[in-house]
Amino acid sequence: MDVAEKRDDSSTSPGAMEDTPLMRELTRDHARRRQLEGLDFEAPQRTRIITVANQKGGVGKTSSAVNIAAALAMGGLQVLVIDADPQGNASTALSIEHHAEVPGMYEVLVDSTPIAEIMQEVPDMPGLLCAPATINLSGAEIELVSLVARENRLKNAITELLEQCEHEGLPRLDYVIVDCPPSLGLLTVNALVAAREVLIPIQAEYYALEGLSLLLNNIELIRRHLNPDLVVSTIMLTMYDARTRLAAQVAQDVRDHFPEQTLETTIPRSVRISEAPSYGQTVLTYDPSSSGALAYRAAAHELNSRTAP
Repeated sequence: MDVAEKRDDSSTSPGAMEDTPLMRELTRDHARRRQLEGLDFEAPQRTRIITVANQKGGVGKTSSAVNIAAALAMGGLQVLVIDADPQGNASTALSIEHHAEVPGMYEVLVDSTPIAEIMQEVPDMPGLLCAPATINLSGAEIELVSLVARENRLKNAITELLEQCEHEGLPRLDYVIVDCPPSLGLLTVNALVAAREVLIPIQAEYYALEGLSLLLNNIELIRRHLNPDLVVSTIMLTMYDARTRLAAQVAQDVRDHFPEQTLETTIPRSVRISEAPSYGQTVLTYDPSSSGALAYRAAAHELNSRTAP
């Protein structure tokens, strides 16, 4: 056997095959599928209100909000997604009507319409509700400036909704997940004042930690002046490419800085996650067996298993 034949033989040995990124991914996905199959999530003791925020765009913020929400609902929980982004991408991904004539979060924030009157059931996803965002919401930033208690409009609306559910004997919401714009305007401030927890998606790339300190400073300002109960409870690595050293280094840096907040589960860079919204679906219904769907289900299980702050 010549040298070339020996090289070919060693590269296809069982040990070499098992150590490739592809084989590790397949093994992990198989283990996740077995772990999550038919699994019901334990309901939290009280409603957890989580704002998904990152001032940097393109980090998978909306994808994370809708897919985590869908995964929690698949686990048997009652979940409401509040779309506080005028682009309405969360509403699109959940196949919720959100054209200008549909009442949405603009009416809630500006006209004090109850959330119960504008939220819709998500098709083919029992337990999942959505309060949509319409293009009208883009004007809310300006209109909120002159309103009384402008930073507390969303908080008051959510409190009213939870009290209504309790008084009318309706199913209790286990999670309220708020998707907000990639900027620190009044809509995002409202989302942070309304929440008890912040989930920050971080892209596993070079600029991941740039801008994070600014976001954390802004969250600290809101905690100090407007919402003393607010904590950054969860950091989730998204668009993770296990084949690159850079992704592994970024992940290690994030875990070193935020060991308690960072989820063990990482969300892979996935075409399926990107494709799903164009079909009005989350990746969990678009391709349930894909790596992205399994990762979001595992992340939701890990999030739900953690004690609420």
